[in-house]
Amino acid sequence: MYLIGYDIGSSSVKVCLVEAESGKIVASDFYPKEEMKITAVKPGWAEQDPADWWNNLKTAHHAVMKKSGVDGGDVKAIGITWQMHGLVLLDKDQQVLRHSIIWCDSRAVPYGEKAFKAIGEEKCLSRLLNSPGNFTASKLAWVKENEPHIYEKIDKLMLPGDYIAMRLSGETGLTVEGLSEGIFWDFKDNRISEDVLNFFDIPESFFPEIKPIFGCQGNVSATAAAELGLKPGTPITYRAGDQPNNALSLNVFNPGEIASTAGTSGVVYGVSDKLDYDRKSRVNTFAHVNYTKEQTRLGILLCINGTGILNSWLRRNLALEGLSYNDMNELAAQSPVGANGVSIIPFGNGAERALENRNVNCSIHGVNFNVHDKKDLLRAAQEGIVFSYEYGMEIMKGMGMNIRLIRAGYANMFLSPVFVQTLANVSGATIELFDTDGAAGAAKAAGIGAGIYASHNEAFASLVKLKAVEPETSKTAVYREAYERWKGFLD
Repeated sequence: MYLIGYDIGSSSVKVCLVEAESGKIVASDFYPKEEMKITAVKPGWAEQDPADWWNNLKTAHHAVMKKSGVDGGDVKAIGITWQMHGLVLLDKDQQVLRHSIIWCDSRAVPYGEKAFKAIGEEKCLSRLLNSPGNFTASKLAWVKENEPHIYEKIDKLMLPGDYIAMRLSGETGLTVEGLSEGIFWDFKDNRISEDVLNFFDIPESFFPEIKPIFGCQGNVSATAAAELGLKPGTPITYRAGDQPNNALSLNVFNPGEIASTAGTSGVVYGVSDKLDYDRKSRVNTFAHVNYTKEQTRLGILLCINGTGILNSWLRRNLALEGLSYNDMNELAAQSPVGANGVSIIPFGNGAERALENRNVNCSIHGVNFNVHDKKDLLRAAQEGIVFSYEYGMEIMKGMGMNIRLIRAGYANMFLSPVFVQTLANVSGATIELFDTDGAAGAAKAAGIGAGIYASHNEAFASLVKLKAVEPETSKTAVYREAYERWKGFLD
């Protein structure tokens, strides 16, 4: 008996097959092997074709099934996770009307700011727990004003994972978690926000049926089954955005628990049981995977757009194509703490929520052509990313979060000893690293939704902790000095 998870990222689509009884990963793969295309027609724009997600999913899926030798009929449930906040628009024939406006696209900022003021800042914060900002609702408002010929054809709107569920089942649907990340959900009334619908003049008919996060959300159609080699009727039993799902993958479900990622973007995500918010919406609050009307479980999310994308940019533009990321990490370690005085502000991937939606771009400070070389730049980049985390975590701490332990998958930037130790030393938190990822988490969550596991603790009993990195208290001062210098350049 097997479970499968699909992770629809902006860089690639990952597929993971898990043996249900043992919880072990049987096979996993991703596609494309190079980063997926992001179209930027104008500065600050970012779009992807949803058909590419589906085609890449099929390629990775077939690779996993071939590697494993498992019969598709033995897959008992499917889980889906996705890049958050993307907008997918369908016509009445379930055809995509335009490319998806994805998470790092900043064109909708003015629309969100206008809604924040018109609806009322206090009302938005107390009910939506966020400013409408640059999220899905504001992106839809941009389409309405700038592409009326598209808007008039809309039958349903959804997020990236909902689109994949539709391709699998032929059925459209949304979840409360998805609605909350799109800033469509009123947490006080526990319904789609009338304030948002009225201000943007969005018809409620655009919203498909609300599906449970855990539980049967549809079944694989005969068409999709033929494309994937699965059994028709295989249930889809879980879906959630990538950051709530990443927390789930690390068995982070309870108030006070913290998860983190550092891929193309970087995230620190803490669970709370209070309807709380940052008055400036620099960090955002969404429904966690175990949120219900009866049980308040919210994810407080710090997102930094310019994270791993800075590392990959340096690799391309410092003529480091022949080096692996591990080679780059080793080079960074040859530079001392503080990178010999070089500081990098990493915000070069669009407007940053932690900076109140300002787009300050990436900047490099303190370079001396006679002193510094690529190892200093590589270390300054990793430190700059960590410092941006700490900048945001200071906001989270101001909301009452006690950040003493951070859990993360052993992947991406967390593979770098420089990155992990800097994060531990600057934040004062212990960093626990686990052998898991979003696709594996989605697969196990599908087991919860299908009733194969009785609880999340049973589902994640096999989670393997690889290492724990403790803060080096004797070095706190030198790390904090580098952070304060970095913050001075940012200010």
